[in-house]
Amino acid sequence: MAARSGTPTLGAVADWKRGLRKVLYPAYEARMVRRLPDDNLPKHVGVMLDGNRRWAKAVGRDTAHGHRAGAANIEPLLTWCDEVGIEVVTLWLLSTDNLNRPAAELEPLLQIIEEAVDSLVDQRRWRLHPVGALDLLPASTAERLKSAEEATRDVEGMLVNVAVGYGGRREIADAVRSLLAEHAAKGTSLEELAQIIDVEHIADHLYTKGQPDPDLVIRTSGEQRLGGFLLWQSAKSEFYFCEAYWPDFRRVDFLRALRAYAHRERRMGR
Repeated sequence: MAARSGTPTLGAVADWKRGLRKVLYPAYEARMVRRLPDDNLPKHVGVMLDGNRRWAKAVGRDTAHGHRAGAANIEPLLTWCDEVGIEVVTLWLLSTDNLNRPAAELEPLLQIIEEAVDSLVDQRRWRLHPVGALDLLPASTAERLKSAEEATRDVEGMLVNVAVGYGGRREIADAVRSLLAEHAAKGTSLEELAQIIDVEHIADHLYTKGQPDPDLVIRTSGEQRLGGFLLWQSAKSEFYFCEAYWPDFRRVDFLRALRAYAHRERRMGR
């Protein structure tokens, strides 16, 4: 049925609302930035980029389209982090469990990740550091990640950990394995190692060794669980769960996460 003369259609109303948001949101975001306390913002933020597949289904597109849309949102996120002075960002792009997906889905996803990493390299704004069990990845993907790290080694910018083939339990197992191998090479007996080993010894062998632990971990898509992300490092982190699927995650969502963090009293286990 056609709309009566003078009565706006649903499409016109939707366009009007979108236009209104374009006008109001920049002002709202600017006000949020001004009100963020400079002395109480996270230095290291971990982000679980979740919901690409569900977003694709919701918009009636295939899974690969969802992953591409998610990849396109990575550079904006890093720019937002730069704007507020965050020093380290860890992006969880692919878990060890994801490696068990059917080849028809996994192969395009790996290609999208490789292209996204190459794009970050081309920006020459951030230092990239792959974290994960690279030996579980196809050789071509592992090589692209290593090359990205080498190509950005001298970039003076934010450190970006790219977690691909990452699992928290696997990381801890790899850390213990590396620790044992190091001391075996020194001739340390198991009995001697058992006497001296502490949490710092293990921390020194994590994928993120030498980095500060994450202050804030953000997960998109409404899921409220870690799923194995930074299990060791997040023991004292603050968590923020956002309902938006990752491709829909906006700057205002990021600023709300920072605002929530800034308003919390961190007890650091005390």
